Amino acid sequence: MTDTLHTDDFAFSARILGAMFYYPPESEQAQALIAAFCEGEWQTQWPLAPEALVPLVPLFCAESEETISEAWQRLFIGPWALPAPPWGSVWLDKESVLFGESTLELRQWMRDNQIAWEASQNEPEDHFGTLLMLAAWLVENQRYTTCDELLAWHLLPWAGRFLEVFVAQARHPFWQATGRLAQLTLSDWQSRLLMPVAQKALSR
Repeated sequence: MTDTLHTDDFAFSARILGAMFYYPPESEQAQALIAAFCEGEWQTQWPLAPEALVPLVPLFCAESEETISEAWQRLFIGPWALPAPPWGSVWLDKESVLFGESTLELRQWMRDNQIAWEASQNEPEDHFGTLLMLAAWLVENQRYTTCDELLAWHLLPWAGRFLEVFVAQARHPFWQATGRLAQLTLSDWQSRLLMPVAQKALSR
């Protein structure tokens, strides 16, 4: 990865996207972020070309039959099958299961790199939002090579397909815009990543 990506801008966007995909809209972590996106001032601060972000601005504040919270519940919690499960092993494991082989590989990689995982519940480590927040933390702590490995080996191989399905299935304009923003941001990261992204077969 070039040094231009090891910046505060990278950590800023990774941490915000991670929180948006991980924390419930009612949570303290997400409330202010949702308000900022709905108000439309975020685009001047986001580290991408402004013209790429213009189409997303009206989506973040568009009306919908569902509330943002109701849509988040449908997309991330259930009770029905999730249209785009946010865990890597669902996309990488042949059986599309949680805690699959790719999760175990990530867990071993985290141990090898002395990265402690503190889950509040019995939750896989390979949640899309968690991995984004971990990438931000690694850059903030100047662990640049480790961040490269996380992106190239454990996030980017499946994130593109996850986001493609997420955007197609989100239905709510706010979450469609969130998914599209993540697509644009991760595509930018990958274009500046010198370490080759691992080629892994996807199960869905």
